[in-house]
Amino acid sequence: MPDKTTISNATDYREIGEFWDAHDATEYGGQKPAEFHIDIRSHRHYFAIDGQLCLKIRQIANQRGISEEVFLNTIVREKIDQTEQTS
Repeated sequence: MPDKTTISNATDYREIGEFWDAHDATEYGGQKPAEFHIDIRSHRHYFAIDGQLCLKIRQIANQRGISEEVFLNTIVREKIDQTEQTS
């Protein structure tokens, strides 16, 4: 590390670690105003699935070593592609 850090004056990562092991960030600097934007809209959509169908989805996904979400997205994507090709 060619430059020293501004707070710890450390010359390498080990010294930085030692410094922050002994200090708390609240000891340095005051609260400063900040502006930021948060988009809390969910990018997930939920659909009800029959209980027996859910068990089969879980079983097949587990057999393939993937999550139910990945399995369902793959199957739905394939069906949509097939539908669009025949339209």
